[in-house]
Formats: sequence, C-alpha cells, structure tokens
Amino acid sequence: MGKILVIDDEEYIGWIIKKAFEGTDNEVYLTLNAKEGILEVQKSNFDVVFLDLRLKDMDGMVVLENLKKIQKDIAVIIITAHGSIDTAIESMKKGAYDYITKPFDIEELIIQAEKAMELSHLRGEVNYLRSVEAKRLKNEDFISKNEKMNLIYKSINQIASSAATVLITGESGTGKELMARKIHKLSVRSKEPFIILNCGILSDDLAEGEIFGVPKEANGNNDSRKLGKLELANHGTIFLGDVGEMSPNMQVKFLRVIEEKEIQNAYGNGNSKIDVRVIASTNNDLVEAIEAGTFREDFYYKLNIVPINIPPLRDRKEDIRELLNLFIKKYDTYRKIKGIIPEAMKLLKNYHWPGNIRELENVVERIVILATEPYIKAVDLPLEILGLRKKSKETIIYFPEEGINLENVERELIIKALGMSGYNQSKTAGLLGITRSALIYRMQKYNIN
Repeated sequence: MGKILVIDDEEYIGWIIKKAFEGTDNEVYLTLNAKEGILEVQKSNFDVVFLDLRLKDMDGMVVLENLKKIQKDIAVIIITAHGSIDTAIESMKKGAYDYITKPFDIEELIIQAEKAMELSHLRGEVNYLRSVEAKRLKNEDFISKNEKMNLIYKSINQIASSAATVLITGESGTGKELMARKIHKLSVRSKEPFIILNCGILSDDLAEGEIFGVPKEANGNNDSRKLGKLELANHGTIFLGDVGEMSPNMQVKFLRVIEEKEIQNAYGNGNSKIDVRVIASTNNDLVEAIEAGTFREDFYYKLNIVPINIPPLRDRKEDIRELLNLFIKKYDTYRKIKGIIPEAMKLLKNYHWPGNIRELENVVERIVILATEPYIKAVDLPLEILGLRKKSKETIIYFPEEGINLENVERELIIKALGMSGYNQSKTAGLLGITRSALIYRMQKYNIN
C-alpha cells in the first residue's frame, strides 16, 4: 500500500491518475496548485508524487526542490509535454525519480508508480536499518570520552553514505578493521560482501591470483576457476589490510582497477566491470614509504580520499573503563565479574598499552577465564601491567640446590630497597623497576609497614 499525490492544475489529469489506481491498495490525493501540494507533503509523508512542471502559481522545478527539502527520499515523477523533455531530464538531475510525457499510457503510469514506491519503501527500510545499526553501534562499540575519537564517530555516517575510498591509519591493535566493518555496515552496500585482503601475508605471485582470480586453464581444471577477491567483493566492499606491504607491481594493477572500474574476468576472455568500494588500512607511515620508493604516490592519493587516523589507547586512556566493561560483557557470559577495584583500574590506566585495544581485549578475556572473585584485583592482571616484566640485561642468579622461597626473597628485596631509599615509596619502586602502585600492593601482601 502506498500514498500518491498528484500536483497538476488540470483537474482531469488528476482524475485519470486516480481512476488508474482504483481497485489497488494505494491512496491517491489530488491538488490543483503548487502551494496546496507542498502543504500536503508537509502534513504527511508520500511515497510518490506526480508533478506537472508547468503550474500557474509556481515553477515546477521550484516545487521539486521544495518537496525534496521536506521529504528527502520522496519519489517525484515529472509530468511533461513532448516539447519539454529536456527540462524533464534536467529535473532528474535535481532529484526527480523519472518523467512521463503527455498523453501518457495508463499501464506505463502504473508501472512507473510501482517502481517508484518499491524504491521509496526500500530507501525507507535502508534508512531505518541504518539508524538502528547506528544506534546499536553507538551503544556497543562507539564508546569514547576522547575528543578525537568522537569526531571520527560523528563522521562515520557521512563517510558510509559516500562511495569514496577510505584510508584508515593507526598503530597495530587500534581497531582499523573494526572501523572498516562499521563503515560497510552503515552503507548502502551493507547487504553485499565485505571481503578482506591481507596484503602483509601475500607474495607478489600469490597476490595476483588472490586479487584478480585464476582463469580455468591456469587453474588446471577446465570445469573450475578461482574467483579473485575483487570479483567476490563486487557491489560490496574490499578491505586492504596492511596496504603498505603491497608490492609496487600490485599497486599499479590495483590503481588501474580503482580508476577504470574493471578487471580481467576469471574466464580469461576479456574485461568485466566491477563496482567495489575500497577501504585500506596501514600502521606504516606511507609518506615515508613514498620517499623511500616502496609506495606509489599516485596510489596513495587515490586511497587517501577520506583519511581516518585512530589514536593509540595510551592517548585515550579515558576510554579504558568503558572498553573494559564492553569486553567483560562480551566474554563474561555467566556474568561472574561485577567490576574492578580502584587499585587495579589505576594500574590499567598507568600501563602504556603497546598492543592497544587488542591487547586490552586479550587481557580481559584471560581475566574472565581465570576469575574466581566478582571484582578484578591487581593480582588478576598480567605481570607486564604490574610492572614486573621489564626488558633489561640478563641478571646472573646463583640458585641454591635446595631451592628458595620466592615470596621470602621478594619480601626481603622490598625491605632492603625501602632501607636504601630512606623508606620513600617512589624511590623504592624505581629501585625495583616497578610502579608505586605495584610496590604498595606487595607491601600490603607481605605486611610490610
């Protein structure tokens, strides 16, 4: 069922259109001038509008612009005379769905309206799904108190609605692939494939087949062929992970694909058009790679139409608590963990997170598996976060045959370091190569006052 509006100052045109839809589930409304038509669209949403370009009270082009401002996705079908076809085509450039010429064929009119309504309903569904998905992603993944991350999140819908190539940069583990998936999910391509090509693990010989496919004869089997990633991603998105590792030879070939939008088909008998959105990521400095001659400048500029740089976790430590809760929710299916004590939280925020969000996620997964109490404590954290695993020169230790009590040794070391530092906790922690929080934890553990 659809709602149709006719804006035409010739009353019998409206009557013909209304008569055409008798017996269907569609509602048809008639207006005899532009102002009434615009008011109707302001009051209620319509699926299709039949608009005469030659109205007495307002130019049809102006009416079209007004209708699109009120209801962006409204399908407007222009009614025009044979002598005004050029104007009708111009109206399509300004957002009209299509046009019909007077005198029009009733069947053609109905078919046009049905197609327009189908498109209108589809657009409405896509917009609804995108809003639901955006809300879900905002609730679950778009979590940040960091100003830079919030600017990125605010731009995601706009980026997703375009077909431009995107280059996502950032350190390993910052969530570049996750960002690419979000862009794809919020785009009109969301129901089409999201194909990942990891450029960092492919040699030049393997990359050719992976990207472009292998024709029948080259595959050694007359009845089969290997589809390339580009063909698999047709109408969808291809994600080039570690694009900085792509060889210069493959960069040339991929650049040609982006520019010409075609590839040699996997049958090896000609070229096929390809419609693929490209999103690339790298943790390398591509500008330095260009200067070093390992990355093509023209390929870089073609990829870098929309740049996104994701900051490392150490620069957005205000997000650690929310990310921690997110990962607890993800892995703690039995809801064993209720929270984290302040001391442990402080240790997480003091840590430099070289592995970024991926490292935090791995830490939480390990904690959930091993957890025995409802609140995460310092003792539940990995040694590197406690400051106990520090890279240094090899230490020579004379180990007695009868063995030692490790806790006694650790307690004596702390007491000796406290004496050497004049019982200054910060200096003591420095002598032991651990954080002050880690020292306080151990002093409490061994009852050292």
